[in-house]
Amino acid sequence: MAVRFELVRTQGAARAGMLTTPHAAVPTPCFMPVATQATVKALTPAEVSSAGARMVIMNTYHLWLRPGADLVAEQGGLHEFSRWPHAIATDSGGYQAFSLAERTSLSEAGFDFASHLDGARRLLTPEESMRVQGLLGSDIALQLDVCPPAGASARELGEAVERTTRWARRCLDAKKPDQALFGIVQGGLDVELRRAHARELQALPLDGIALGGFSVGEPPAEMHRVLSLVAPGLDPARPHYLMGVGTREDLLVAIAAGVDMFDCVMPTRNARNGQAFVRGGKLVIKNARYRHDKNVLDPGCSCPACAGGFSRSYIRHLYIAGEILAHRLLSLHNTYVYIDLVQRARQAICEGRFDVWQQQELAAVRAEAAQSVETV
Repeated sequence: MAVRFELVRTQGAARAGMLTTPHAAVPTPCFMPVATQATVKALTPAEVSSAGARMVIMNTYHLWLRPGADLVAEQGGLHEFSRWPHAIATDSGGYQAFSLAERTSLSEAGFDFASHLDGARRLLTPEESMRVQGLLGSDIALQLDVCPPAGASARELGEAVERTTRWARRCLDAKKPDQALFGIVQGGLDVELRRAHARELQALPLDGIALGGFSVGEPPAEMHRVLSLVAPGLDPARPHYLMGVGTREDLLVAIAAGVDMFDCVMPTRNARNGQAFVRGGKLVIKNARYRHDKNVLDPGCSCPACAGGFSRSYIRHLYIAGEILAHRLLSLHNTYVYIDLVQRARQAICEGRFDVWQQQELAAVRAEAAQSVETV
């Protein structure tokens, strides 16, 4: 196995573990900042590492198109190219087929893309996805999968599941021996279909099991319901990864269901939109109420923006003026908030108090979501 996963403690379905990869030992639950173009937007690798991240996820499709996997390999692989010293996962390109559906056609061979950069036709097969991810040199590769949209018919869900299983076998045949490979469970909101698909994938020599096809337009409550019924039944010996999800509430629900790994663009995307996640609310920095506010974003936060004493007034000024430092400070803060959440969840599991802690955290995030915009 290219990675090793060990359980440290469980409480109910919630798990604290250690995922050991060639480049890092990653305590779980963990949050992987999204580094689409081999960078977490606006942040240096040292800053992301200082936030507590020990794994990031990079994007196979985008790096395949630009700068190209051969160039990355020439530069020593993603670790050397990006100067990220810890673990790296790469997604397969399957989600881009969903998000760029108007540019993509699907066949048993793979996805035929019209590049969003220049319109050139590119065929991404399971074998090509593995070749690219092998050249990129990530610790963990994801299989090429078919991600159906919310509201897909039972027939479409069934076809996506069957093709994803066939592609998992092709990916296993094509992957580098020293690179871990995670399979991806599909099935929409059909609990029995997802359970059956998980059993099929877990019969294969995959290093981990990912849950894909969530947060694609379905109501969050339905996602939570299905997660709570599917995730606890996954193979306990392998890491469980929920792809592309989500809010702090999503993470708390999923950790309770036995999910170990997460990624989401929200910390940096919301930062670029001038939003900071804080205790008791979501702070929208451009609001006039912060023009004279000398407080930091969140007095209880240890991120460089808060510990450095940067006031809301100053960060608002930077944001209104279009200064890049505003995006950097907000991105740092939000990244710290997400990683702090999973670290505190892990500690609560290890100390046997996760159930109470999780209910308290859920109540807090749901109370803030119920408020129209923000309170601090």
